[in-house]
Amino acid sequence: MKVIKRDGRMVDYNREKIEIAIEKANNEVMQNERVTKQEIKEITKYVEGLDRKRILVEDIQDIIEEQLMAKKKFKLAKKYMLYRYTRALVRRSNTTDETILGIIKNQNMTGEEEKSREAMLAPTQRDYIAGEVSKDLTKRILLPEKITKAHEDGVLHFHDMAYFIQPIFNCSSINIGDMLDNGIVINGTLIESPKSFQVACDITSRIIITVASGQYGGQSVDISHLGKYVRKSYDKFKKELAESFTEEIEPEVIEKIAKQRLQKEIAAGVQTLQYQINTLITTNGRTPNVSLFLYLKENDKYIAENAMIVEEIIRQKTEGVKNKDGNYIAVKFPRLIYVLDENNSLNGGKYDYITKLSIECSQKCENIGYISAKKMKQNYQGNVFSPMDGLNFLSPWKDENGNYKFEGRFNQGIVSINLPQIAIITDGNEEKFWNLLNERLEICKEALMCRHYSLLGTLSNISPIHWQYGAISRIESGEKIDQYLKNGYSTLSLGYIGIYETTKLMKGVSQISKEGYDFAIKIMKRLKETVERWKKETNLSFTLFGTQSKILAKRFAFIDKEKYGQIKDITSKDYYMNSFYIPEDEELDEIARLKIESEFQNLSLGGAISKVNLSKVQMSIEDLVKFIYENIQYVEIYK
Repeated sequence: MKVIKRDGRMVDYNREKIEIAIEKANNEVMQNERVTKQEIKEITKYVEGLDRKRILVEDIQDIIEEQLMAKKKFKLAKKYMLYRYTRALVRRSNTTDETILGIIKNQNMTGEEEKSREAMLAPTQRDYIAGEVSKDLTKRILLPEKITKAHEDGVLHFHDMAYFIQPIFNCSSINIGDMLDNGIVINGTLIESPKSFQVACDITSRIIITVASGQYGGQSVDISHLGKYVRKSYDKFKKELAESFTEEIEPEVIEKIAKQRLQKEIAAGVQTLQYQINTLITTNGRTPNVSLFLYLKENDKYIAENAMIVEEIIRQKTEGVKNKDGNYIAVKFPRLIYVLDENNSLNGGKYDYITKLSIECSQKCENIGYISAKKMKQNYQGNVFSPMDGLNFLSPWKDENGNYKFEGRFNQGIVSINLPQIAIITDGNEEKFWNLLNERLEICKEALMCRHYSLLGTLSNISPIHWQYGAISRIESGEKIDQYLKNGYSTLSLGYIGIYETTKLMKGVSQISKEGYDFAIKIMKRLKETVERWKKETNLSFTLFGTQSKILAKRFAFIDKEKYGQIKDITSKDYYMNSFYIPEDEELDEIARLKIESEFQNLSLGGAISKVNLSKVQMSIEDLVKFIYENIQYVEIYK
């Protein structure tokens, strides 16, 4: 029999270790509370009699506790649990020490989530080291033991433990309009409202960097607030030319020259934005995770100027930036979120030409998402707004004047549930499945409330750029942020992974069949109903979020494979499908898959995105864009 250690190593079973552990606990209790050597042998024989090829060390310890209590040795069982807990503390401390030393030596620094970081950089290492300390304290002290155990057992995932020790939040949609209009303070220096577009871009990039250093998730910026500064630059150029050449140049010539200067300024401003985002790193050693929201709103008085900005942003995203060898390369950030509406959905709209440029960009670059304004308005009370980190959507919220507000809001944090594990345990029994799902959802709620409680009482001084200078609010120094944590202003996300695997386990088919689809939708509705009930119970804005994490999809599958063995097409893949995704090896064309996933998006209003492989689409990309506008809220196109 093999024993799986906590770090994933597999070692030979050794009965002496069980005997030694029980004997140590034996020595701590009165004679009449002890077990005999014969009884200790009975316990080891019971473990060995399970005839398991592999067993987790935690399962062995659970069995020992159960056997001691079955023999009515309750005090001894308590001593054994205390011994076990003490050893766990020492082990965690040692593990943290080893991990930190590994970071310093540049070991254990791989991972897909670290592609935006240079692992040997001092700020990156400093963030890793602080993160390991935070994880250790979070598991040992800050979280209830039940939540920590649920996380370790793969029941749920408590996201971003590396930052939980600090009272900071996940992601946000920053109020860039307020910040540019009313000025900000960075590092004690007042930055007043800009007088030109290029300065506005420079200030925006500095805001992005500073905001990223005060939160651990991504941020979104609505570019439409920059349009007024394009007009300011244009007016300034015309005035300067008119004053310099009062009688020498015709007004038409002045206007032509002013427009030429303006085009150069727009190019320079966008270049400033792109290069600063990709050259300035945050305090945790990252390129800021920022999304630029590109929405040409018909009722915007600066729509012409904004069209010029959006066109230039897409053009420069397509071109990329130069690497150290002087060659142009694509950049991951900023992520672009391009909104399709009646004026640009390739149906004869005024701004179709910009959509065609975006299509060209999608064929060369990553991280370009398309939002259908038509579908989004149906889901969000007529509103169109940016996801905070490119993925996480807010719930509609109105201010005291009855106006919808989306900018200047944020997400407090995420906890994701492992759906396939529930299906594995209940083995096709639907009644047991729904009961266990309900139980585990309540654990997820408790974990999310831990996130909420950790932020209560936080003073605005924790991050002045957020709380005092407009990114979220403009409250006073020393004032608590509590008003922004309640009454639906900010969100708490219940994430989920493995709708596909769960459906296969329970029904034997995927959600592309009617039976599988009906069951998968039933799960989604249960999740949605649950977060809606939590909202009513707490007056907090819980949302349902389609988790997007390859690392977590692999972690859940690894835990379940080690605990329950290899299950064909489930744990045998070494990863679960994120959220409601259907794997590409299912016999389904991309458009049919998008049609199915669109129904899941409509239920997952705290965040959901579908991804389409352009090489597998049996239509032109122009027709694909038209399809997205008419049928599905949010899609990322990749090649």
